[in-house]
Amino acid sequence: MAQTTNILLESGTNELEIVVFFINERTPDGREYCGYYGVNVAKVLEIIRLPQVTEMPGQTNASVRGSFNLRGRVIPLVDLARWLGKTCDNTEDDKVIVTEFNSIVNAFRVSGVTRIHRLSWDAIEAPNIHVQRFSQESITGVVRLDERVVFILDMEMIVGELNPSLALQSIDEEEDHGDSRLKTLIADDSATIRHMMGSSLEKGGFEVTRTINGQKAWEQLEAWHQEAEAASRPMTDYVQVIVSDIEMPGMDGHSLTRRIKEDPRFKNLPVILFSSLITDKLRHKGEAVGADDQISKPEMRELAARARVLADKAMASEPTAQPTG
Repeated sequence: MAQTTNILLESGTNELEIVVFFINERTPDGREYCGYYGVNVAKVLEIIRLPQVTEMPGQTNASVRGSFNLRGRVIPLVDLARWLGKTCDNTEDDKVIVTEFNSIVNAFRVSGVTRIHRLSWDAIEAPNIHVQRFSQESITGVVRLDERVVFILDMEMIVGELNPSLALQSIDEEEDHGDSRLKTLIADDSATIRHMMGSSLEKGGFEVTRTINGQKAWEQLEAWHQEAEAASRPMTDYVQVIVSDIEMPGMDGHSLTRRIKEDPRFKNLPVILFSSLITDKLRHKGEAVGADDQISKPEMRELAARARVLADKAMASEPTAQPTG
């Protein structure tokens, strides 16, 4: 399972593939326990044997074990068990999952890897408040596979906590756009990111409607369309730009974008995909479903500026939906 990038999915099918891995944990009373976790294949470059690791000078976080050289690239290694606060006996048989997201390469040490599963986003449940609390809010989804419970980890949050310069940065200062308050609809399953993204866009001169996934965003669009028809108004009176994450339980961002672009009522509404999965290798997936722009998640200021350009274009164009009665 050294390389994982040869497995491809058609964009907009609301499917994903996850690599399931495990950590051999020990409970406080000494019992052995195997915890199962998952990460989106789209974030995985390869899975390798444990390499020779060199300590990093000045590194104070115990979960960062050092770095290693992989074909000329120096990559930091995070001991995932330590970061999760688990007691784990590391062995020479441990595996390393090399990832790329937010345009950054990182590696995570785990006990082992089982297999790759293909599933629908409908099969992934949002974590309840108890799971979030006990996992330091590091779990983005829960799925049952092979009679096991598998937790989907928020790798972006983990990396952002270890290196704050790589975390999502909100816009702090207000931007003066006069009375021009453009309307945007955002979809993201992370409450923290929804708040930061919404707050930053509001400071950038937007009126923001927040939704938790692609399905809720789609339902909001249909509700606005009904209002627009009843009032004989264009859709651009309700929304001028849509900003969506890609990875979301229920309906992902690629599926939402495809639905919008294939629907005559909404196809002229600009859609921005704002995700850690926006990389050179994966950009074609957003293009395939008709996304108007794609931005990697750390670039919050870039998001506000480019959203305004697309929203202004939408306002200057023909109405996106004409009343029918």
